[in-house]
Amino acid sequence: MNVNTSENENICILIPTLNEESTIVELIEGFKSEGFDNILVIDGNSTDRTCELAESEGANVVVQSGKGKGQAVQEAFKIIESEYVVMTDGDGTYLPSDIHTMLSPVLEGDADHVIGNRFANYDPDAFTRLNLIGNRALNKLFSYAYRKKLNDILSGYRAFTIEVIKTLELNETGFEIESEMTIESIKKDFNVVEVPITYLARHTEASTKLNPLKDGFRIGMTIYKLAKMHNPMFYFGIIGAVLILLGTLSGIFVVVEWIVGITHLPLTVLTALLIISGVQMFIFGLMSDLIVSLHRETIRTLRLRNK
Repeated sequence: MNVNTSENENICILIPTLNEESTIVELIEGFKSEGFDNILVIDGNSTDRTCELAESEGANVVVQSGKGKGQAVQEAFKIIESEYVVMTDGDGTYLPSDIHTMLSPVLEGDADHVIGNRFANYDPDAFTRLNLIGNRALNKLFSYAYRKKLNDILSGYRAFTIEVIKTLELNETGFEIESEMTIESIKKDFNVVEVPITYLARHTEASTKLNPLKDGFRIGMTIYKLAKMHNPMFYFGIIGAVLILLGTLSGIFVVVEWIVGITHLPLTVLTALLIISGVQMFIFGLMSDLIVSLHRETIRTLRLRNK
C-alpha cells in the first residue's frame, strides 16, 4: 500500500545513528524513493561522516545532548510534531520499502503502535545463535509478564501516532528503549500490533553497538522491574518462588541432618522465615494484582465516557 503525498507530509522518519556513514546515504535515499522527505536523524555524536552525509541528503540532523539510543529517542520524541512517526535503525538492516507495511495499520486506525517483526523474514546471517536464543527468551519473558503475545519486542522498526510518542513515559537510556516503549504502550492501553518485515544482515563496515550478554541482561531486568505496576503477581510471584525454593532447600538439609542426629536450630528458624516470606509475597502479589486490575478497568471506563 503506497501512501499519498499529502499524508507523507505528516509522517516523520526518525533515524537514531552512531557512526553509520557506510549505510546512512543509502537508507535516506531509500526512504526518499518511497516518497518520504521528512527525515530526522538524531545522532549520538558520531566520530565519522554520518552527520555530514545525512545533511547532504537533505535530512534534518540533530546531535543528541546525552548518550545512548534510549536518550536519543526520548530527545527526538520531544521535538517531533508530525502526526505519524516511523522509527528505524541507521545500520541498513531494515528495508525502507517495508515502510508501507509499517504505516498501514496506524493510517487505517487499526493500531497506535506498530512493531516490525524481524523473525517473519530474516537473512541467515542477521542473527548469531546467541542473539536468537536471547531474543526468544526475552520475548517469552515479556509474554508472561505482560499477558500479550508478541514475537519481536526488540525490533528497531516501529510506527507510532503522535499521541503515543507524546504519552509514553520513557526513562531507559540504552538499548532497553525498545522494550520500554512496548511495555509503556501496553500499560497505557494503546493498540500494539506486529507486521512482518525483512531483516538484513549488518553491513560489513557497520559494527554492532549491542553487547548480547550485558545489554540482554539489562533488557531482561527492564522487563521484570516494569512488570511491578502492570502484573504484580508475576513480579512478586518470582520473589516468592525464589524464597520458597531457598526455604525448601534449607529445609531438606535440616531434615537430613536431623535424621542423623544433628540439630540446626538457627537454620530451622531461617527455613521457616524463608517459606513464610515466600507465601506472603504470593499473597501480596495477588492483592496487588486485584488492585491493578480494578485501576485498569476504571481508567478504561473513564476513557470510554470521555469519547
